[in-house]
Amino acid sequence: MKNKTWTKIAVVALSCMMVFAMTACGGGSSDGGSEGGENVLHLGGVGPLTGPAALYGTAVKNGAQLAVDEINAANPDGLQLAWDMQDDEHDAEKSVNAYNKLVDDGMQVLVGTVTTAPCTAVAAEAFEDRMFALTPSASGPAVTEGNDNVFQLCFSDPNQGVASADYIKENYADKTVGVIYNNADNYSSGIYDKFKSEYEAGGKKLAAVEAFSDDANADFTAQLNSMKDAGVDLIFLPIYYTPASNIMTQASKMGYDVTYFGVDGMDGILDLEGFDTSLAEGVLLLTPFTPYSDDENVQNFVKAYEDAYGETPIQFAADAYDCVYAVYDAFQKTGLDASASYDEICEAMIGVFTGGDFKASGLTAEEMQWDASGEVNKTPKVCVIEDGKYVEQ
Repeated sequence: MKNKTWTKIAVVALSCMMVFAMTACGGGSSDGGSEGGENVLHLGGVGPLTGPAALYGTAVKNGAQLAVDEINAANPDGLQLAWDMQDDEHDAEKSVNAYNKLVDDGMQVLVGTVTTAPCTAVAAEAFEDRMFALTPSASGPAVTEGNDNVFQLCFSDPNQGVASADYIKENYADKTVGVIYNNADNYSSGIYDKFKSEYEAGGKKLAAVEAFSDDANADFTAQLNSMKDAGVDLIFLPIYYTPASNIMTQASKMGYDVTYFGVDGMDGILDLEGFDTSLAEGVLLLTPFTPYSDDENVQNFVKAYEDAYGETPIQFAADAYDCVYAVYDAFQKTGLDASASYDEICEAMIGVFTGGDFKASGLTAEEMQWDASGEVNKTPKVCVIEDGKYVEQ
């Protein structure tokens, strides 16, 4: 049993001694969220709110909060949601500590973790605890493998790699393709592995492949020279926006004109402080969401987000927004109320998500479904950056 559980048991035992003459007391780390007659389901999130990946975590925090506020306002006399998000600085050990704090504070469902490596560590804890988890953005396969209680709302890394390779082969068959990826990052290397195998199926070959091992890396001269020497005119970048921005900046200074194709980690590059966004003109990226869609629901979300937070939402905000609604809708189908313990909720939610009948529609897809693998079934979209906006292809 974990230290956090023993701590709670000690507190509960002391409380019981103090009220010995009263009715028997209950306790434990899995107490439900209904107190004082309130029907409140406690959601928790973990992600980077500070550090180089803070843009992702902040977007998740804000997107989820917006959904919570909407649901609570629309159902004042029904089930209410509480939302608390803790900072992990994109660090696995800090992520586990943040998760344990949320459990001690009464979390009943985890909406997270935001990034893959921390989420993999937290998923093991959540599996042991029997805490239901739906991550908006941790796309690595290790997040769900062996964890029947952990589900993804985002595309998995393998799916992103395959979809990207198929799109490039179909639409850019005349391009000479190279790859720059982070071989020390599960997210980046996982997408690259599937991209390579899918792209080279049927006889095509990648002209050049270069790796780096730290997203804080600021010098990509060697990798870019390798691409240029190989005649690469389309670089696939299965990486986050910070190293991608450095690559684009340095390629421009070299006079190297090339097309870039990114994945969901690229989203946010237009909001990166100090980056010349004109360098991202023409960048292609795989994403399930664009704030410039004509869809009425998307536009309503974008307006509400901009009014609340003063900036345009990125994909991670939309993913988190959809997560909260998916959790809320699924919980309603369990037949439980917020007095249920988190382990009771977990088993019931697994049944709903894998039952075959549950479909969640939102900003990132219509009629999303899950099976026992934890992976979501949804259709990816490819967008291109034009005039500082994402335009769906």
